[in-house]
Amino acid sequence: MLLGVVIAYLMFTLIQSMERMHRSNRQVLAKLEEISRNNNQGVSLRPQAVAASADAEKPAFSAAIANREFFVSAAPVGGKLVSVLSADPPGFNPLTSNEASSRAIYELCSTTLAERNWQHPERFEPLLALSFEVGADKKSYRVKLRKDVFWQSFTDPDSGKYVPPASVTAHDVKFTVDVIKNMDVNCASLRPYYMDLSKVEVVNDHELLFYWDKEYYGSLAATLELFPLPRHFYMQNGRFDPKKFNNDHKRNRMIVGCGPYIFVKWDKARRIVLRRNPGYFGRNYGIAPAIEERIFEIIKHPNTQFQALTGGKVDMLALSPEQWTRRSSIPEFTRGTLKRHRYPGSGYTYIGYNQQNHCFADKLTRQALTMLIDRERLLKELLYGCGKVVNGPFAPDSVYADAKLKPFPYDPARAKELLKKAGWHDSNGDGILERNGKRFEFTMLQISGSSMQARMLPMIKEFFAAAGIDMKLQTVEWSVYIERLKSRNFDACNLGWTGSIDPDPYQIFHSSQISAGDNFVGLKNLELDRAIEALRREFDIDKRIELCRKIELLLYDEQPYTFMFCPDALVALRSDYKNVRLFPYGLRAIAFYL
Repeated sequence: MLLGVVIAYLMFTLIQSMERMHRSNRQVLAKLEEISRNNNQGVSLRPQAVAASADAEKPAFSAAIANREFFVSAAPVGGKLVSVLSADPPGFNPLTSNEASSRAIYELCSTTLAERNWQHPERFEPLLALSFEVGADKKSYRVKLRKDVFWQSFTDPDSGKYVPPASVTAHDVKFTVDVIKNMDVNCASLRPYYMDLSKVEVVNDHELLFYWDKEYYGSLAATLELFPLPRHFYMQNGRFDPKKFNNDHKRNRMIVGCGPYIFVKWDKARRIVLRRNPGYFGRNYGIAPAIEERIFEIIKHPNTQFQALTGGKVDMLALSPEQWTRRSSIPEFTRGTLKRHRYPGSGYTYIGYNQQNHCFADKLTRQALTMLIDRERLLKELLYGCGKVVNGPFAPDSVYADAKLKPFPYDPARAKELLKKAGWHDSNGDGILERNGKRFEFTMLQISGSSMQARMLPMIKEFFAAAGIDMKLQTVEWSVYIERLKSRNFDACNLGWTGSIDPDPYQIFHSSQISAGDNFVGLKNLELDRAIEALRREFDIDKRIELCRKIELLLYDEQPYTFMFCPDALVALRSDYKNVRLFPYGLRAIAFYL
């Protein structure tokens, strides 16, 4: 669900994002629909969804659990997998933090109601849920939970008391939805996905009903990909305090989950350690990880990350294009100690223009800015051709993207014409354009430690300078960067979004999300709003494709972003690991073993 809305910090260097990327095309979608219609454990893309599984509990290693076929039952348990983060996560509260690395680590320690099949991502299969049924009206869902799932024990950070394992119940699931819909909770990025969910009714401790007011295509994913929260962890003294939930730094540095790994420790600026959960219910169904420890080393600089990889201190690393192309001829790669995995990503990078700034208030200026940037040159020189220039939010090889729509060309002459038409002139001869007495100058935020931005943004600065635009650079730490976006205290930014199997650009581009959602650039287009709203209500795949292409064309015209690249995922992995398979979403490290 959140794949389409998670801010991907340094998309080229975060292995967690790379593990979740995917491709889609019409042939795959058609095949998956055929599979769904013939498999009563799936849910069709078409309206006639059916029961997900039988009601009865299944024996150990039952097929009625997500992705069991991709685990090796005889895999030896043990060892560790060390990967890299470029910075400390802001915290692990799954609702208040939509940062990619936070989410990736949380997902290793907790469990959703259901999970997409790794090979056929349009099909949901039960996980925490024993079964799920979709109502004929596509507005109601009945979910039955497994009875052998337990929250991990923890020591309460306030009282210091030990809290033993507790059953995961329907009350936890309802509590989670209530928290999301609480307007005092800082989860504006997540709340739009549940705005049409009118009620969650607890039938008993292990059964509940979801009622949606309207038909919403994303309601299936919003319901089944929900991570329940441990109610007893967040409700001190029997009540919920939203302000404490937002700002409880002690709890938000912890993870109390029910998933395959247990959060062990976070040594700030050094590492995060997870350990295999001996009480994970997946052990009874053949989906428990074999790797004993997952360790995330926090290494800021890409060169140091690469040295740690080649020196044997890191096992898996998302390589930069330069590392992939120019530094992989060393013996560690040629002898097979390290193996490379490359696949097209679904995410994209962009330059976002805050329309509250007078420089970016009109689309002609934004179109001109895009035509001033030689994206093909940047792709070749900085990404070494490892990716594609993009038009909009849909991956170039996605069924939702219009192949006939070509990217804006690099055309400085045409860009200058547009700038003149938009009212920009150098009236005093100082080399800088002005409009209504205000200079065309702004500040681009740059992430501290990002080697890609350190190389790319000065080149973009020169592109703009040649047209009379003064772009300044301000380097800030990642945590500051996020806060600046949230408070809309920026002129321009360079970031990326990961992609989604079910596109829903509401939270990023709908005008209602300007003040609190992720439309932090302030785009407002009523025709676009209507198309996005229609997409959320449409279940027919051909009509969804038509709407997505309309959305793409409207964004193409508005240019709220300069859409930059869909970078390839470039992953290096030590060859000791077995059961390494490439799925449409990428690698699934949870199934690796030594």
